[in-house]
Amino acid sequence: MTEFTKGIAQTMAIEAAILGGSGYAGGELLRLLLDHPEVNVTQITSRARAKKFVHTVHPNLRKRTQLKFIPPEDLKPCDVLFACTPHGATAPQVDDLKAIAPIVVDLSADFRLRNPLDYDTWYGWEHPRPELIPETVFGMPELHREEIRNRNYIASPGCTATASILGLVPLVQAGIVDRNIPIIIEAKTGSSGAGAASTAGSHHPERAGSMRSYKPTGHRHSAEILQELDGGDGPPPVSFSVTSVEAVRGILATSHVHLTENLEDKDLWKIFRGAYGQEPFIRLVKEKSGIHRFPDPKILSGTNYCDVGWEIDPHGKRVVVMAAIDNLMKGAAGQAVQAFNVRCGFEETTGLEFPGLHPI
Repeated sequence: MTEFTKGIAQTMAIEAAILGGSGYAGGELLRLLLDHPEVNVTQITSRARAKKFVHTVHPNLRKRTQLKFIPPEDLKPCDVLFACTPHGATAPQVDDLKAIAPIVVDLSADFRLRNPLDYDTWYGWEHPRPELIPETVFGMPELHREEIRNRNYIASPGCTATASILGLVPLVQAGIVDRNIPIIIEAKTGSSGAGAASTAGSHHPERAGSMRSYKPTGHRHSAEILQELDGGDGPPPVSFSVTSVEAVRGILATSHVHLTENLEDKDLWKIFRGAYGQEPFIRLVKEKSGIHRFPDPKILSGTNYCDVGWEIDPHGKRVVVMAAIDNLMKGAAGQAVQAFNVRCGFEETTGLEFPGLHPI
């Protein structure tokens, strides 16, 4: 294994492994890490696909790697482990994961929430290892960069939560949100957010041409949104809905926010620039004209950007905030690599420079 000083590799490439690599997030992680100059991916697991070449599942990686899937129980010690397991599967085996690697980046929901009781409310199960929650960090660099630098267990955020939080947190932190009126968030998501396993809802004849209310109420990412919008005096009231649309990748979170005072565009520009002016993966998208004047997830496919824009309602103290991401990138694998870069002291953009394609 590579020698670590304060968790930063000193002499050679970091040895990385991916647990649960046959899904879409695992494939995206491998794609990114294969081009990361500081990383050597040595292991990737899939119980169902064991001994098969990775490119039989992720065909875009043909001639990019000769790795074969191995069973999870065959994992050997490495420097960092990226866990892409289903929700509820990581926490029961957390000791084993920490024994394999000193740094774990967990893409499941098992350690995202700081209050153990929230898991029963939003996921319907009692957290098996609540005593470990204080050791973890919510892996959103824009909000928790300094904590990420010093934690060895990083809980990567959920996709619709990421778009919603990044669109809203500057306004909440500025103290201009009217807490007497709920924030209404409508998040539209593509089919890859449902995972690689086919379901009745993802069957092409059912999905094609459909705009289906997936979770009008009670979406479990609500817990992350409420948690991260809580500045210490409680979060503002939030009503969150998710709609499935005919797209493979992408999330567009449209939030309706009532303000405590009438503001002009220049005031909101100041707030958003103050929050995100130095952020490498947040772009403020608000043009005066053109079809790309507001965020559009289509042009973010394959990128780690979150585009944020807004429009002020001229008839009231309401602002509509739009935030767009690729759910498999900034909503999953890309954000995980970004947090990994922060943790290991690499340039935050390393391996994540792809600017996207247009047209696509």
